Amino acid sequence: MTRPLPTPTQVSAGFWDAARRHELVVQRCDSCARLRHYPQPMCPWCRSTAFSWQPVCGRGTVYTFTVTHHRFHPHWADRTPFAVATIELDEGVRMVTEMPEGDVGNISIGAPVEVFFEDLGEITLPRFRLARG
Repeated sequence: MTRPLPTPTQVSAGFWDAARRHELVVQRCDSCARLRHYPQPMCPWCRSTAFSWQPVCGRGTVYTFTVTHHRFHPHWADRTPFAVATIELDEGVRMVTEMPEGDVGNISIGAPVEVFFEDLGEITLPRFRLARG
């Protein structure tokens, strides 16, 4: 069974296009300069609809996480337990990721992480793993 994949929209297309190039970007409001993620059509702070895509470094820390022991989709039938983490990027934006299998037993709040990209044919997922070295 293949994993469920996100469906890019007009608002999120720039994020997914960058991921395909193995670049991590977030929205930057062109009016108030605040960074945001998930992609949204309107800035939640100033209500502007003008935005651009801002490259980010792809490094951060584990803000919080959970280790899941119950599969919610057949793709994870033989992959439990797995960890889902909220990552706080160095730029202050948070993203959610499924951690790689090898990181599940070593994850902790505050642990440094780095982005990597998983190419899945029609889409590339930016994911995070515990920082190497």
